[in-house]
Amino acid sequence: MAVRLHSSTGTRWKASRLGQRLVSPELSAGLSLPVVVVGIGGGLIGAAYLAALHLVTELIGPGSRPDAHQAVIMVAVGTAVALLTRLLGPSGNVELLVDNIHVLGGTEDTRMVRSVIPTSLLCVGAGGAMGPEAPLVQANGTFGSWVAEKFNLDRTDVRILTITGMAAGFSVLFGAPLGAALFALEILHRRGLQYYEALVPAVIGALAGHAVYFAASGLGLRPVWELPPVGSLGGADLAWGAACGVVGGVGALLFGWMVAVSKRATAGIPSPALPIVAGAALGALAWWSPFALTNGEFQVEEIVGGGLTAAALGVAILAKLAGVLVTLTGQWKGGFIIPLFFIGFAGGQLIGELVPSVNVTVVMVGLAVALCVGVTKTPLGSTLVVTQMAGMALAPTALIAATIALIITNRDAVIESQRSRVELGAA
Repeated sequence: MAVRLHSSTGTRWKASRLGQRLVSPELSAGLSLPVVVVGIGGGLIGAAYLAALHLVTELIGPGSRPDAHQAVIMVAVGTAVALLTRLLGPSGNVELLVDNIHVLGGTEDTRMVRSVIPTSLLCVGAGGAMGPEAPLVQANGTFGSWVAEKFNLDRTDVRILTITGMAAGFSVLFGAPLGAALFALEILHRRGLQYYEALVPAVIGALAGHAVYFAASGLGLRPVWELPPVGSLGGADLAWGAACGVVGGVGALLFGWMVAVSKRATAGIPSPALPIVAGAALGALAWWSPFALTNGEFQVEEIVGGGLTAAALGVAILAKLAGVLVTLTGQWKGGFIIPLFFIGFAGGQLIGELVPSVNVTVVMVGLAVALCVGVTKTPLGSTLVVTQMAGMALAPTALIAATIALIITNRDAVIESQRSRVELGAA
């Protein structure tokens, strides 16, 4: 979808009126129907996508067959991804979507969804170490841009509806509408949300998507994960929240460095061969540890339930990290938010093994939030998403961790297209 940019003369001519509109979080009457359409459609898209993902996982996912057979499946999936990309065209990614939101207001080419949906279902379903959040958010953001095109809206409203679609996608996955809306707004920038005019539409879209998804799926209104009870909190827990912010921030910087190194290491491999090589590498990693495969969503219960030794937790962290790096650099589709949460939860349990007196839930939540914020720059969204699972009493400790992690990592970005809002004359 091509969106015509305003000429510089026309933009200056409307600068005053447009400026008032850009900083207003109110929902204009003309956007009410499109916003609801995007929210409802996002919920239906989410329900259909996750139902299809469940079927694909049942067919080719790990856990029900020998490692050698799963390794063959991983190579076959890598081959299929390469072929589908060649036949259907490039699938894009969230980084490209973020860039287009800044420049064009929304998705430039809605046809990329033809590729991202089947390839991501194969990659995530087969056991790639990244989650469905990025493909689903990309698909829903694209849907928002498409709806804006059908309603013949201008670039500012295209941006609002695209963000609304993203919020609906995050809400379907995490079951936290407010956190999902803020996540969608913050992930566009490195130092806090700036498209304030999209705030109310994003909340409405997230709520609509949340309600429609749970009505369609019949799963009920419950969090994705159940974490151990928090218990009573004290001043020491605030200190642990700050410590988690430091550890998570440094961990996020290390993650970004490892991603850059991995990309340089695989630069010599022809692009069509990368998914196949990644499939073989993931199959080999599975022989070392089952935690190398899948995004970790269903492995979190094993982690937070306790019972794993410090050595086993260390292996789980390293295996998941290795799997994410291979999946990411090998052009397998998926997102790294859920794996980052997994690593944070496992890291918190590891600290609990080493320091028995610590409140393990405080540290698990603090590390999960800090790692995610350090990579995605979403302090409010990450805090609300995770604390809704663990209890809002943890909001202060999690927010401390998020803030410190953001300060430590604000000059670095894994999502390189994140940036400040463009000047009014180009917005």
